Amino acid sequence: MKLTSMMNVGSLKGYIGVSLCLLAVVSLDALAQSATVSGAPTFSKDIAPILQKSCQDCHNPTGIGPMQLITYEQVRPWAPLMKDRTTKRIMPPWHVSRDVGVQGFKNDVSLSDEEIALIAAWADAGAPEGNPADLPPSREFPSGNEWALAELLGPPDVIIKSSPFKVDAGGQDQWWSPISEFPNLGGERWLRASEFKPSYPMGRKVVHHGHANLVPDGDSRPVGLAHYGVGMAWDLFPEGTGMKVPASGHIEWDLHYAPYGQEVEDLVEVGLWFYPEGVVPETETAGEQLFRVDAGQGLARGQDIIIPPHGTQVLQGTHRLETAASINSFRPHMHMRGRFMNMEAIYPDGRKEILSEVNRYDHNWQISYQFEDDTAPLLPAGTILQFTSVFDNSVNNPLNPDPEQWVLFGRRGVDEMNHAWVGISYMNEEQYAEAVRHREAAMTRLNAGAED
Repeated sequence: MKLTSMMNVGSLKGYIGVSLCLLAVVSLDALAQSATVSGAPTFSKDIAPILQKSCQDCHNPTGIGPMQLITYEQVRPWAPLMKDRTTKRIMPPWHVSRDVGVQGFKNDVSLSDEEIALIAAWADAGAPEGNPADLPPSREFPSGNEWALAELLGPPDVIIKSSPFKVDAGGQDQWWSPISEFPNLGGERWLRASEFKPSYPMGRKVVHHGHANLVPDGDSRPVGLAHYGVGMAWDLFPEGTGMKVPASGHIEWDLHYAPYGQEVEDLVEVGLWFYPEGVVPETETAGEQLFRVDAGQGLARGQDIIIPPHGTQVLQGTHRLETAASINSFRPHMHMRGRFMNMEAIYPDGRKEILSEVNRYDHNWQISYQFEDDTAPLLPAGTILQFTSVFDNSVNNPLNPDPEQWVLFGRRGVDEMNHAWVGISYMNEEQYAEAVRHREAAMTRLNAGAED
């Protein structure tokens, strides 16, 4: 089963470009009638399946999208804008390079060149409906109050809650860092999945990203139980993989809000799904871990971020893996001047490989690019993970609020940060060797099938 989680935030309200669509609506009727005869693509047969696959997770009655894209009547007025946004690859949001790095993602909502061409041809033909009998079966959408993972895993085993926070209608970014209780689990447990759920409906429009960290009783290090960003609401670990969770402690929240134009009160819930008591998964994961790209050359965090007016800056961060690891996901984090980040492996034998490259970074979205289980990079001990980021403070950056400003490190969207969240599972040598054997066997079967 494929689950997707694409969300939005108040800063995205202007993306719909209503005027582009309304100017073209008046001519659709005549074009649509002639297109039915000419054999052009139709909504029922060609466009509806694309929307179901890549658009309706946001554009549904309880989704965050600004309009519904389900029925022909709902979709038809937006045909010109759909052509514009898809041909420019602005929508659906998917910013990882299609030509560089490991391909094959669990949550890929991007459109193929053929799908984009179909949408363009359909819009140019006047957006004909076609035969409603050709429509695929309608999708069912859960309420925005429901857990997205419940369809697959059932209700959460544990739910933790932040305390309420009022987000001002306007002004600067806002933060909320409450502390809340964590129920005693009666012993260590293994986490299978987590989901971050802002209040519905308005909380989802103002939470840009956030974290729920479990601080265990005693001197143990905090555990990142759940992470959230626009485009990532849940984390489901690969089959047979889990994260060890201490029995007790308290939750420290780190919630970043973006004003929406009206006062909003939000309370975040996090759902946790555990393996059954006594079950120990084969592989232990650290979940999403923060890898810094700034703070190079012995400097304090962010002190090397200095972007001049109308200028650019390139930063690199390197991290040595002391043990073997599997990379499950990659989520760059920069702010409005961030435009590019890649993740590269430098192997112990000197070989280099770009694992993933986000070449159209957009701060409005915080998408976690989740590798398929059979494509997730397997890295031996001693591998160097190198991250390269590019900042653009010029007028060529469409998100740049003011190219006249010097830009330094800071928490606000108009300041800058530079790190990556990487879903990573560490392995011992025996586990790594077994994972490599399994991957090689799978590739052998795949290649054999391709030759038949």
